[in-house]
Amino acid sequence: MAEKLKKAVIFDLDGTLSDSIHSIKYCADRAVAGFGYGPFTEQQYKYFVGDGAANLIRRALAAGGDEKGLHFEEAFSRYKEIFRENCMYKVTPYEGIEELLAALKERRIKLAVLSNKPHAETVNVVETLFGKGCFDVIQGQKEDVAIKPSPEGVYRILEQLGLTAEEVLYLGDTSTDMKTGKSAGAFTLGALWGFRERQELEESHADAIIGHPMEVLKYIQGLDENP
Repeated sequence: MAEKLKKAVIFDLDGTLSDSIHSIKYCADRAVAGFGYGPFTEQQYKYFVGDGAANLIRRALAAGGDEKGLHFEEAFSRYKEIFRENCMYKVTPYEGIEELLAALKERRIKLAVLSNKPHAETVNVVETLFGKGCFDVIQGQKEDVAIKPSPEGVYRILEQLGLTAEEVLYLGDTSTDMKTGKSAGAFTLGALWGFRERQELEESHADAIIGHPMEVLKYIQGLDENP
């Protein structure tokens, strides 16, 4: 059965559009250091992230020995304050991302971001890296929208774009992203250049897995043409 022409791509941010692990580590290490925890490695942080800032700090505390989260409220408050000032610390786009965005714009494909990073910082990072107006919709973590893997953020984006789930590709690098896209009914692409490994993407049933951003273009014109 032929697939609909894809009219938009929804991107995860951290580990998909932006290589932000340095920023995450820098801010979280500082947030938990006062309790005697850390520093943790970048590899550890690649598995702490993915389910929002609160869970990031809970996992960092647990790795340090505070499994009950006794210091969570204070550490999370510190993290939010530090992150507001340092969300762009050593953050860069992944190789090939800027070329992909330009190619999608040439094809008049709508662009959106869905992140579990707090909304203000999501907007800051996206607009600093790619400029204002590059993306049609930017959706970060908001109190009135459930975080990924809930599909609620995808539905909000679809509503703003006036599209259905069948008309979009969802690109991310973690099992959380694959669950988010699939539960919304979108075709999910797993990114191998991000924070997680192929096995995780396969086990979370990504519809396709790609090793370079420009491979997204193969899935725009109708998936029946690209088995």
